[in-house]
Amino acid sequence: MSDGTLENYRSLHGLPELAGVADLAGAGGPGLGVQECVDRLKCFHYALQRVWQVLLTRIACEPIYELKMGYSYHAYLAAEHITLLRDRVAELRHPPLGLDKVPDDNLEAFFDEIRNAPDRERLMEGLYRVALPALRESMEAYREQTNPLTDAPGLRILRVILPEVEDMISWGEKSCAALEAASSVQREDPLEWKEELRGWLAASGGLAGTGDRGDPPSQRYSAEEFHYDSTPKRDERFPDPYNMGVHAEEFLYDESFESRDKVFMMFYKRLREIDVPEMMASILYEMVTESGDEGEGKRPWGFYRDMTRQLWDEARHAMMGEVGFARSGIDWPSKVMINFTWSKGLNEQLTPRERHAVLWFIEQGLMSKTGKRYEWEVGADSGDDFAQLIQDFDWADEVLHARIGRDWYVKDFETVAEAAAYGSACWDKVVSDWEQWKADGLTEHHNWWPDLYREVCSYRGEEPDPRVLAFDRSYAETRADLQRISASG
Repeated sequence: MSDGTLENYRSLHGLPELAGVADLAGAGGPGLGVQECVDRLKCFHYALQRVWQVLLTRIACEPIYELKMGYSYHAYLAAEHITLLRDRVAELRHPPLGLDKVPDDNLEAFFDEIRNAPDRERLMEGLYRVALPALRESMEAYREQTNPLTDAPGLRILRVILPEVEDMISWGEKSCAALEAASSVQREDPLEWKEELRGWLAASGGLAGTGDRGDPPSQRYSAEEFHYDSTPKRDERFPDPYNMGVHAEEFLYDESFESRDKVFMMFYKRLREIDVPEMMASILYEMVTESGDEGEGKRPWGFYRDMTRQLWDEARHAMMGEVGFARSGIDWPSKVMINFTWSKGLNEQLTPRERHAVLWFIEQGLMSKTGKRYEWEVGADSGDDFAQLIQDFDWADEVLHARIGRDWYVKDFETVAEAAAYGSACWDKVVSDWEQWKADGLTEHHNWWPDLYREVCSYRGEEPDPRVLAFDRSYAETRADLQRISASG
């Protein structure tokens, strides 16, 4: 059919043609063939996998809370985009095999340079001002060049991915600008660093490998072997990260206290979940890049996708706690001591498989009667609609996480009992010497609850309840009680 014929073609009654996915002129034009679509989609897949991995390397060791949360969110988005691309490649006569193959050595070096960047400023410059914009540009070129009718399913996934990539770039640009404005340290010219990265892209023919190829620059940071740092770090708003002076569960499950006071312990529990992304990132990164111990090799992609979703959920929970304090007029950094002892202990003392076992084991306890349902009931009884809302979604997330555990942990055992026994044994291996931390001057295990509760009452315009004010129960004391009970039989 010639273009002239297309101009004279009319749909019945002037109804939208071609189901609205394209007009006749666009659909009747040229486009990318199946193999070219697959080649480009595989490059996008590789780029997003590397973005995902780079983000995982920084979630634990990045001290700044806002960046830690942003990296967690963007790792989740990247994992979702990877899944969409894998599914689309499988639809194009190509089983999703060989998707881990590096499209070009220079493209690999490009991402290695970003991963090995020695500080957050250069990492973020590379990731948010070079890599993701290059991905956006390549995807937009694909969108312009593919046929809107023959490749309608491919264009659909780009309509999902591109706006979220744009959001990632926008967040990164704002974050880079904020860090630059806050820094008093004279750093090297970021333009030189960005030009080097663009040189690597040019040497690979662009991110999708469709352009002319130039000579690669010299390696700057990737000449050295990358060492993953899984030790959690926190910024100055977390001045006492070893503090175990307040046992939230002891207060929460005490029936003599009112729910309207208990919600502030729940906000603390939610904010404390900052340590779960720190630990889960180490499971994901080490399992995808290293063979590890006990046969801990790579898992099917579904494992990484589901676990990254859980990582993001836990980050969301921490931010729910943050919002809970903020909307109640509470300056949480000056009042609430958020520790990192759980993620630090697991990351430093257990293998990835053992960490996963502990994660699942603890999740099972959260689903018991004195777990998520109880916390939701406290929220509902408190009269605080927001507390009820966040516990509603927290409970729903934990049900999902229990399913993820069944899919990717329990099935490795003959029975659920065996899975639980292994998780319990792994948890017992983690040494948390609270008294030694105090002896070493790392913390005083200060009971910060009375100061927080006074601020809560001041915000409410009420006098503190002496019984609530007197709550002083530490994790160390609870452990000592359990040891005495155990010793007495």
